Amino acid sequence: MKPAYVYEALNWASSFLEKKGREPRAAELLMKHHLDKDWTDFHLSRRDKLSASAWEAFAEDVRQHGKGVPIQQLRGYEEFYGRRFHVNSSVLIPRPETEELVQGVLEWIRKQNLSTLQIADIGTGSGAIATTLALEAPNTTVEAVELEEKALAAAEENASDLGAKVTFFQGNLMDPLLQTDKKYDVIVSNPPYIPEREWHHLDPLVRDYEPKQALVGEEEGLACYRKIAAHLPALLQPRGLAAFEIGERQAEAVAAILQTALPAADIEVRRDLNGKQRMVFCERNDV
Repeated sequence: MKPAYVYEALNWASSFLEKKGREPRAAELLMKHHLDKDWTDFHLSRRDKLSASAWEAFAEDVRQHGKGVPIQQLRGYEEFYGRRFHVNSSVLIPRPETEELVQGVLEWIRKQNLSTLQIADIGTGSGAIATTLALEAPNTTVEAVELEEKALAAAEENASDLGAKVTFFQGNLMDPLLQTDKKYDVIVSNPPYIPEREWHHLDPLVRDYEPKQALVGEEEGLACYRKIAAHLPALLQPRGLAAFEIGERQAEAVAAILQTALPAADIEVRRDLNGKQRMVFCERNDV
């Protein structure tokens, strides 16, 4: 039987999701999406009548989330740095830790005395990093690389919809960039870093619905860092910055990889808002 009011539908959904082992608050996120309201109007609408079409769409999404489908894929988007990015099963859902990585890069950029900076985003996925940097730091030229064709299409769509000027290349890690003589002031990456042995222990919301190739890295999750680091001497400017998101137990290993590639570099490991070591910043100082 269809609930007559928004609050009745929310009560049903919260109870349903809790029984399925899901976060009850997901009901609010999905209802807000289907009502197409901001948070203030959404909270004021709890005693509004609920149309049959809104109820049917909402109830179906709640059932799908109960089965494990991420909310972001049901909505078709995720918020990142105050902007809405389209997501699908071909791209990694943007996460708050990555916003902190972007914030760290932006802080570094704003301290530089350059009229323009060249930025490369390696493994761009949804394009969240590249697009955000292009929009937040307009004195930059941003290029982004992505191996998977469907992910690349999503990144291009996001950049276009948000009005960001980003040049995209399809290829594996640094390969497309090595075809030119360019050097970059910033090289940033959120590469696959989860060890294969941890894959089966991930939350099913992640393991079963997000692309494994964007999550799992070879060599205990360190392979991409080694491959990128090997090309930093050729591609990173003498005073440039390389910035990476990492797994919470990888700080020491990634810092060592970068120090070996750039012995004179200043390496800084940073913690996220939860106090976990999730970022490594490498500032080249060898010239």
